[in-house]
Amino acid sequence: MAAQDIQSLVKKEKEKGRKTLLKRIWRYKWIYLFMLLPGLAVIIIFRYLPLPGIALAWKKFVPTFGSKSLYSYLTSSQPNGWTHFERMFAENDFWVATKNTFMISLIKLFFGFPFPIILAILINEMTMRRYKKFVQTVYTFPHFLSWVVVAGMVLNLFGDTGVVKSVVTSINPAAGKDWNFLYNSGYFRPLLVISDIWKEGGWGTILYLAAIAGVDPSLHEAAIVDGANRFQRIIHITLPEITSLIIIMLILSIGNMMNANFDQIFNLYSPPVFDVGDVIDTYIYRITFQSASAMDYGFSTAVGLFKNVINFVLLIGANRIAKLFGHDGIM
Repeated sequence: MAAQDIQSLVKKEKEKGRKTLLKRIWRYKWIYLFMLLPGLAVIIIFRYLPLPGIALAWKKFVPTFGSKSLYSYLTSSQPNGWTHFERMFAENDFWVATKNTFMISLIKLFFGFPFPIILAILINEMTMRRYKKFVQTVYTFPHFLSWVVVAGMVLNLFGDTGVVKSVVTSINPAAGKDWNFLYNSGYFRPLLVISDIWKEGGWGTILYLAAIAGVDPSLHEAAIVDGANRFQRIIHITLPEITSLIIIMLILSIGNMMNANFDQIFNLYSPPVFDVGDVIDTYIYRITFQSASAMDYGFSTAVGLFKNVINFVLLIGANRIAKLFGHDGIM
C-alpha cells in the first residue's frame, strides 16, 4: 500500500472517529457539563470578574487600604489618559524586557515544543509495559516540583560550591578561579531552556500519549501486512493521527509567547543577567513591588495589558495561518 493510500485511509478513519466522538459527547452532555462547571467557575472568577481592573491603565491610582472596594477606587481615581503608555514606550528597560521575552519564548518553542512529541512517540514504541510506565512516571515527576525547589537544585549543581564545579576543578583546577556559571549572560538562556524541558517535557507527553492511544490499531496492522517498518508507521500513521493536536498545542504555545514563565525566571535570575533574562513579567514585578516609589498599579496594568494584547494578536495570527494550511485551528 502506497503512502498516499495509507494517508487517505487515516483521513477517513479520523472523520469517522470524530463523528462517533460528537455523538458520545451529546449522549453524556449532562455529565460533561457537570465536569466542566468547576473549571468554568475558576475562569469566571479569576479571568472575567477582574476585567474592570484594566481601567487602571488609564487612571492615576494610589492604593489606600480602607473600607472601599476595588471598584470604588476605580470610579474615584483620576483619569490619567495615555500617560502610562507613553512612559512605557519611553523606558529602555521595557524594550529590553520585551526583546528578552520574545527571544526566550522563541528558543523554548524551537527546542521545547518538539520534545514532548518525540518523547511520547518513543515511550509509545516501548514493548515492556512495566518499564514503559516507570519511564513515564520518571519523566512526569519533575512537573510537580516547585520552581523554588528546582532553582535550589540548579544552585547546588552549578553554584560556587556545586557538584559541577567540584568535578570540573578536579580535572582542571584553573577552571574554578573565574567560576560564574549562574551569573554569565551567555549561559542563562540555555539554562532556562534545559531546566524547562527537564521539568515540563514529561508532563507534556500526557496529551500526546492519549492521542496516540486513540489511533485505530487496524491501521498499523494493515501497514505491517504491507511491509511498513516501525519508522514508516510513525511517519505515515502516528504523526498524521496526532497532527490536529500538535497544531492546537502549537497555536496555544504561540499565543502564550509573551508569558515566558515568571516562576522559573524569577527564581533563577539575578542582576548580572538582567540584560538577557529580565522579561516583561519580572519587569512588572520589579517596578510594582521593588520600586523605591509608591506602588504604581496603573503603570504595571498598562504593561500587562500591552503584553496580553500582543498574545492575542499572536494567537489569532497563528490560528489564521493554520487554517490557511488546511488545518482546523482552535476557532
